[in-house]
Amino acid sequence: MVLLGVTYTLFNQQLTRPGQRVLVTDTVAEPTPSATESGAPTKKQLFAYTGDGEMPTSADPEELQRWMNDQRDRLHDAATTSLITQGAIALVVVGGAAAGIGWLIAGQVLAPLHRVTDTARRIAAAPAADRKLHERIALRGPDDEVKELAETFDIMIERLDRSFDGQRRFVANASHELRTPLTLGRALVEVAMHRKSASEDVKQLGETLLEINSRHERLITGLLLLARSENEVTERAPVDLADVVGHVAAQTALEAKQAGITVYEEPGEAPTAGNALLLERLVQNLVENGIRHNIGNGGWVRVTSRTRDGDDGDDRVELVVSNSGPVVPPYEIPALFEPFRRLDTDRLVTAKGTGLGLSIVRSVARAHDGEVTARAREDGGLAVTITLPGCPHDSTTEQR
Repeated sequence: MVLLGVTYTLFNQQLTRPGQRVLVTDTVAEPTPSATESGAPTKKQLFAYTGDGEMPTSADPEELQRWMNDQRDRLHDAATTSLITQGAIALVVVGGAAAGIGWLIAGQVLAPLHRVTDTARRIAAAPAADRKLHERIALRGPDDEVKELAETFDIMIERLDRSFDGQRRFVANASHELRTPLTLGRALVEVAMHRKSASEDVKQLGETLLEINSRHERLITGLLLLARSENEVTERAPVDLADVVGHVAAQTALEAKQAGITVYEEPGEAPTAGNALLLERLVQNLVENGIRHNIGNGGWVRVTSRTRDGDDGDDRVELVVSNSGPVVPPYEIPALFEPFRRLDTDRLVTAKGTGLGLSIVRSVARAHDGEVTARAREDGGLAVTITLPGCPHDSTTEQR
């Protein structure tokens, strides 16, 4: 409508310009004295009025017709100029204005959708499925389809958040509740074993029960740690993984010696920030996993910590734990990081581990904004790499 109005105004302006009005012709009879006396026909004079004061006079109709044709051509040229040239300019101006206004209006209309998309993208980009579920869109505005979509999305995220929270609380509460009967059972077995009248069969049975009880306690401890490590670490302190590697190697030295495994340490500086107890448990789980799932006498475990430059320019720290052992099929590696998943040879009740070691490692790494990768070695065993965000070494030194 604006374009039509502008085009009409320009066209009308061309029509009203001087010398370009519609031609009107008239015929006027002028009697002369000689003609009246002789009775000759009256001579007629032709006038052409253009409306701008110009009155060409001619007795020749052909000449007057040519002048009228010239006026008509001028009018046609004016109309062509108005419709094509100036109309095109008007089209560009009005079209640009319409596109700009449309872009602004579309931006206002699509802003709520962008907010929904950004929130969904942040939740989807979280390192764990239950991370970032506390976020809500909380869209304000008119009750339209976009707000209905945002409210439905918020309800879905809230239900998922409650579900994950309930699962974590259940695991934590169940693990705490199971500690008491296990502690009581261990005490009763030890009392029965240490009685003077206890026979060798009772003592042997007691040792078996204590071993099973110890395994159950490790399982419950692992469940508690898994439930704790899946929460995001809010309070972080500087930690050097080199110190953690040395401490864990000293703790596992006795178990490694009894299994005939040699532990090699390469503790390079690797300053990061996080929960020291959880990071220590991460390294300990990897080292114990390497010791327990090995070839026995003559086996080895190598623990390395170092700092490297990240792809984004930020420093990253790496912890690499590799070990000898049986050949692990590459397709089995993803399943090893799932809770209670073991290789086919370790799926017995009397297995060495609880099946939570690598699950806890992955949860602790994700809680510290890190990642875990594993690969099967050609000669057997695994090489597990933990990558964590780096931390300035000065702050780590001050903390120590």
